[in-house]
Amino acid sequence: MQKLDLPENWQFRQLVVTPLFLHLACWVFQGQGKFPSKRAEFYKQGLDLLLGKWDKARGVERDQVYRGFLLPQKLRLLSQLAAVTFEQGQYFFEQRTIEQYIGDYLRNLPGATLEAEELQLESEAMLKAIEAQHGILTERARGIFSFSYLAFQEYFTARKIVASHNLQALEQALGGLVSHITDSHWREVFLLTAAMLRSADALVQLMKQQIDALVAQDSYLQEFLSWASQKSQQLPDETKVATARAFYLALAQSPHTADRFALASTLDQGMFLDAALENLLVEFAIDHSQDFAYVNACSEALNNILVMVLDAGFYKSLQQLRDQLPPRSQNLERLQHWWQKNYSAWVEQLRVAIANYRNIHHPWQFTTEQQQLLQRYYDANQLLIDCLNSNCEITAAIRQEIEATLLLPQKDLEDREWQGD
Repeated sequence: MQKLDLPENWQFRQLVVTPLFLHLACWVFQGQGKFPSKRAEFYKQGLDLLLGKWDKARGVERDQVYRGFLLPQKLRLLSQLAAVTFEQGQYFFEQRTIEQYIGDYLRNLPGATLEAEELQLESEAMLKAIEAQHGILTERARGIFSFSYLAFQEYFTARKIVASHNLQALEQALGGLVSHITDSHWREVFLLTAAMLRSADALVQLMKQQIDALVAQDSYLQEFLSWASQKSQQLPDETKVATARAFYLALAQSPHTADRFALASTLDQGMFLDAALENLLVEFAIDHSQDFAYVNACSEALNNILVMVLDAGFYKSLQQLRDQLPPRSQNLERLQHWWQKNYSAWVEQLRVAIANYRNIHHPWQFTTEQQQLLQRYYDANQLLIDCLNSNCEITAAIRQEIEATLLLPQKDLEDREWQGD
């Protein structure tokens, strides 16, 4: 169990909170002397044991319905059941429904000659056998079944996609998968599919195309992406340009989040400055009319920011704005008078200076639908990044191209394609 505490086995620690997965983890480790590097491989090894060796260890006799069924056939059956139910969003299904799916599988077996009544009896017996012998399917309530763990349904769904019998079928299956790019329920299926494919090139390329298409027809969102792209081009390190785009998109919508993003990503001084300026404007927008000591805090905040400013014109503008603040020695009556008369105009001057010199803090006004679309776009990009960072097989050139074009507006994508980048 000490091996589970190793950093490389973090993904398995999340699984072994249930007795079955703990048992499988011990069994897999006992057979291999180590844990697989991929979660998908862990599922494969564990389910092979669950469907085969466990029966022998428990002394389980095969039901007549299992006569002649080898491990690959059971895997194909469970993959079909998982895929058809998961595609329809069925995590719980009626007994007659799952028996019908089993019947469909049996009917299409080579040499199958079962009559309708025999097929129904065989399907019912097979369902009971799967539940009794392996526990992969379980009866939650009378006549209501599900996979015993959602992880099994997700794994078998991904396996069905990967096991497509020819290239055309695989392309069709991958196309069906990417149609769910914005559905969070499919996240693990994407990751498992990427890990199981011999080459995930086609999958990540289809994901990228689907993600870009999400916002391609919204001119205002394209303008927003173009602004972030323009800001990121000022970064001297080309390897961090996509990260910079993500930073500025976050900055425009949630300055405090972007600030933490900048600190965590060790980005350049200009981005730290932009984060500090955005946070400053957010803070200044709060009503501090009864806190006159806050005027002094404004002056100190500007002093801290001036240290980071390299542009002479911007430095001078901020210096002049700082000097317009009333001195600390003024009495409360004069401070209140200045605040009521000048503070709003002073903050507006600061906002204009920041927008002019740093090209940030623009008044982006997104509709509710656009905000929701942006969130789906961000989440889908994060899923793509997670696939790229997983242990899947992707050629270096395709990986580099996808990473270089993350979060780009349509015009920039078309320009790159035209230039042959």
